[in-house]
Amino acid sequence: MTNEALPAASASAPAQASTTAVPDPGRRRWLILAVIGVAQLMVVLDATIVNIALPSAQRSLGFSVTERQWVITAYALAFGGLLAVGGRLSDLLGRKRTFIAGLAGFAAASAAGGAANGLATLVAARAVQGAFGALLAPSALALLATTFTDPRERGKALGIFTAIAGGGGAIGLILGGVLTEYLSWRWCLYVNVAFAAVALAAAVPLITNQPRNPGARLDVPGSLLAAGGLVAIVYGFSQAAASGWGSPWTAGPIAAGVVLLAVFVLVERRVARPLVPLGIIADRTRGTAYLGAVIGGIGLIGTFLLVTYYLQGVLGFSPLRAGLAFLPFVAGVVVAANFVSNVGLDRFGPRVVVPAGMIVAAGAAALLTGLGVHGGYGTRVAPALVLLGLGTGCIVTSAFSLGPAGARPADSGVAAALVNSSNQIGGSLGAALLNTIAASAAADYLTRHAHQVSAQAATVHGDVTAFTFLIVLFAAGAVVTALLYPPRTSRRP
Repeated sequence: MTNEALPAASASAPAQASTTAVPDPGRRRWLILAVIGVAQLMVVLDATIVNIALPSAQRSLGFSVTERQWVITAYALAFGGLLAVGGRLSDLLGRKRTFIAGLAGFAAASAAGGAANGLATLVAARAVQGAFGALLAPSALALLATTFTDPRERGKALGIFTAIAGGGGAIGLILGGVLTEYLSWRWCLYVNVAFAAVALAAAVPLITNQPRNPGARLDVPGSLLAAGGLVAIVYGFSQAAASGWGSPWTAGPIAAGVVLLAVFVLVERRVARPLVPLGIIADRTRGTAYLGAVIGGIGLIGTFLLVTYYLQGVLGFSPLRAGLAFLPFVAGVVVAANFVSNVGLDRFGPRVVVPAGMIVAAGAAALLTGLGVHGGYGTRVAPALVLLGLGTGCIVTSAFSLGPAGARPADSGVAAALVNSSNQIGGSLGAALLNTIAASAAADYLTRHAHQVSAQAATVHGDVTAFTFLIVLFAAGAVVTALLYPPRTSRRP
């Protein structure tokens, strides 16, 4: 969902297109859409395809349980933390340049990750992937908006774009299983090179370079403070499993991250062209939408990480079977997204839809607290994945509908990007936090029951502890969003 939600930022596209549209490229526009679609598929695919490959990568490279979350976190954190920067750079340098640079950089980082001979190289490559993805995604969306100048055609193009991104997660789950089982986990990264090569070969002759935005400026201090603060907090969470929550190696980075983000807010209030105009977040509807996106990302990516390891490490599923096992989640997301977009928000408003989604997601976590060592996919995991899809579908689809709502045309792109950033940052926090809780609880359980329980039993105990925390998080999210959302809010930007 974290990456699948990218195209929802397209709600701001028409507003942008009115001031930056280029001459109609004729029949080429549908070929350009195909190029943009391939690029978007590559970015979305990478969120789920690596999840399925991660247990095999861990066995191959020999990294620990506490370190495994960095393969997911590095990508999500770089992508979410730099997305607004990528949008500003596309204004500064021109969309074609940043689109091509994003494709080339993403492909190079994917090749380096596939060839990694250790965890450090793999994590670094994933972070670079995320950074170039943050450059590529806003450029792709802006190119779509300026290529399709007719409102009706733009609606069709955005529908196709959204379908590609919505199905990308499911394709990633299945393709990741196929590549890992029949080739190697490394091909889950190498495959991006093929996607990028196709898109680059078509993008260079088809896409016309667009004029730069002369008023665009890059807020360098704000960018550094925001990225540094987020990395420090996630690093602190990840250290808790090895060092304990009271250790300076845990508390120190978390405290430093909070301070850096506080300084970021002060800087953004004073800079002439801030990276994130604070008025966007201060709006009650938009601010609550961003909060919902963070909570949805925490629950979704954290659950995906733990369930992937449970299916392959405890139940013995093959990578392909594990990928197919997530399809109930996709069904839930599709149903929820259609309900929210077509009926839910208009009829009930976010004050009902989002807390209801939180409660349904909490129900999914509650089902997963009943996991055991000897099975439970049909009775626990599959129903929980359906509920998780329904719940997070309501939460995140609402966030992407409301995130750009009411923003000025000049800020609509940033407002939409902030939803995506919030969702990705939530995903990075979720991977770090839930992995840390699960690993700490499993290690403690093994210590207290030495020679009496298996490693698999300890793993299940750790997972159950993490899912119990998730119940509390979603329940708190339901209460907070019900209180913060206004009684009725239009979903239209």
